[in-house]
Amino acid sequence: MASLLALRQFLGPGSSEITSSQFHTSSVVLAQLRRKSKKPYGKLTSPPRTRLAKSLQPTGKAKRLGKLEIAPSRPEFKRDAVPHEGLAPQQRESPPRRRTTSESRSIPKRRPPNDDADAETQVKNWAIKAHSERVDRRKAVARQSPTSQANPLEEEFDLSASAASSSKDLPTRFSSPPLMPGLLQSLQETLGKDARPTAIQASSMKHLFKEHVEGEKYKEFLLASETGSGKSIAYLLPVLQDLKRTEHEQSNAVVHHSSRKPLNPRALILAPTHELTRQLASFAKSLSHVIKLRVMCASKANTPSTAKSSGTASKMKGKFEGAGAASDAEFVISKSSRGSRPVDLLVGTPMKVLEMERGRGWNWEERARERAIRIGKVKSEEHEDVKDEDGGNKELPREFWVDEPEMGLENVQWVVVDEADVLFDPDFQESTRMLLADIAAARGQPVPVISPSALSSIPDPEVTTTSIQSIAYPFNFLLTSATVPTTLATYLSNYHPSLTRLASPRLHHLPPTLRTEHTSWTGGNKNADIERRIRRVWAEDALVHSKTATGPGPIKLSKVLVFCNKRSKVEQLAAFLDGRGIKCVALTGGAEARKRGSNHHLDGFLKTAGPAPTGPGLCDPAQTPHVLVTTSLLSRGLDFSPMIKHVFIVDEPRNMIDFLHRAGRAGRAGEAGQVVVFGRAKGRGSGRTEEVKRRVRAVAG
Repeated sequence: MASLLALRQFLGPGSSEITSSQFHTSSVVLAQLRRKSKKPYGKLTSPPRTRLAKSLQPTGKAKRLGKLEIAPSRPEFKRDAVPHEGLAPQQRESPPRRRTTSESRSIPKRRPPNDDADAETQVKNWAIKAHSERVDRRKAVARQSPTSQANPLEEEFDLSASAASSSKDLPTRFSSPPLMPGLLQSLQETLGKDARPTAIQASSMKHLFKEHVEGEKYKEFLLASETGSGKSIAYLLPVLQDLKRTEHEQSNAVVHHSSRKPLNPRALILAPTHELTRQLASFAKSLSHVIKLRVMCASKANTPSTAKSSGTASKMKGKFEGAGAASDAEFVISKSSRGSRPVDLLVGTPMKVLEMERGRGWNWEERARERAIRIGKVKSEEHEDVKDEDGGNKELPREFWVDEPEMGLENVQWVVVDEADVLFDPDFQESTRMLLADIAAARGQPVPVISPSALSSIPDPEVTTTSIQSIAYPFNFLLTSATVPTTLATYLSNYHPSLTRLASPRLHHLPPTLRTEHTSWTGGNKNADIERRIRRVWAEDALVHSKTATGPGPIKLSKVLVFCNKRSKVEQLAAFLDGRGIKCVALTGGAEARKRGSNHHLDGFLKTAGPAPTGPGLCDPAQTPHVLVTTSLLSRGLDFSPMIKHVFIVDEPRNMIDFLHRAGRAGRAGEAGQVVVFGRAKGRGSGRTEEVKRRVRAVAG
């Protein structure tokens, strides 16, 4: 009330009509506005690029031209009913033992049975009776029709296969045919002779091994399957077999595309990271070592595979003298050391392949211009008055030199886009589509290049279908992904309506061998909580070793993969663990170790084909790194070692796409694994943690 009187004195005598009820009314309105502005905890909104597609069903024009086939799920193993289930075990009466005289004197005489003894016997059978009742209730629930449970992710995706055609008669084992004998031998050496194809691999063997007939349309397929299901084998087998089959046809053909460039691959595999391209190239080499195909990785170090010719001063002098004596006075430097050798399969990132195809430095001027627009605009405004006498700026425009291209695209027959949801994301889609358009133009059938602004506003295929021109590439086009966001599904339905979608029954779910665990912060140092959980994992390993070890030997400790959202958090956590005696590897996008041209900075974490390394200190976490801390950089496609059985997600996942890929680094190829999600159990932020738990339970089912 005092504040109201003070306000009246400040406003003057004309403010006498202001009453306390009016102030109360305004406070109520402001309170309502505050309530409306507050965002609820339980609602996690995400843009279409990070939202999983509701369905893989073709839409728009793709309804008539496209196709969706989902592999049938394998029946679960169920044991037969036990004959003695619910029955009490019979007590065997031991034969009477002859007692001594002293024992017979000390034992009292038996009393005749009464009602109390019968009641005691009846009480003992209550547990057996309760168990039989529980069994009956479970059987009754199992006989009832399954009720549909509410799925918290139903707004993001729905993979009900009711309207999809299910693939039947899928192959149940790798055999020749359809595989070549040499390719089958390499596959069995890699996976083992008793390996069985997964659902996506069986679908690939059924649909992708058909030979291409002249005049027929090229293949367009999307391979969608959960993480760790072997999608790399699903697309590598048909690509390698077709390359080997057409190798003799092209060598005997009279008319063949010729190029003067050193490298002319016949197949390309595009991946988002250099680490993934190196692992894919290594795996492709292991599959093709019997059939003898040449595989090259574009993300290796910039060193030629052949030794450079030794150049001395006397040799250089002779060459220059010969050039000066000639009439044209030209000196030509040989480029035989630039890798001029035939290549069948090239694996690389889109930007690296564009650099090899257009020449190094082809986009440096454009990048410099964009950088000047971003950070140089303020400086140009500050120094606008500083000019030369002629009226021009003092700084001359920088000129960039473009290297000569070293790769031709005329012979490309296959293009595989691995992790398609990333390479067709707004951050990568321009370079990916530019490269695909260059391949089509090099093969004599150019396709229209869509501007990024047109792709950012892709209409719903159900609304407009006639205004969009579909794209037909003059090569076999394969896409693979473990998650299909809404933007990718819409793009494929609009521009690739005839594309066939091959999906596994567990798409957008975690592997069945991967367990999830939610742990809460203690409220203190979060880094200490992470360290405590890591040491608990190793304590469990030591307990298992003590029970199963048959002889003396070091304890094999599990390796842990920790995912953070920010680079600063990665560096901070790695420094804390190093200070606590846990040696770890911290890897971010700008790490210096990534520039070495190999994956040796991930030794011990990635899966290798050779024998496991042995030596002193390998089982000691203080000497050998047992923890890898990184961002989403390493969450895509990489096949980690089976020793990585635990994945820690210490920051709240931005969306379920990131969570599926991060958690999918463990529990691969049928191996057991566990993902630990950290969050707040109570207090501020606990509502979002509960929503994350609900979503995780949905994808873990």
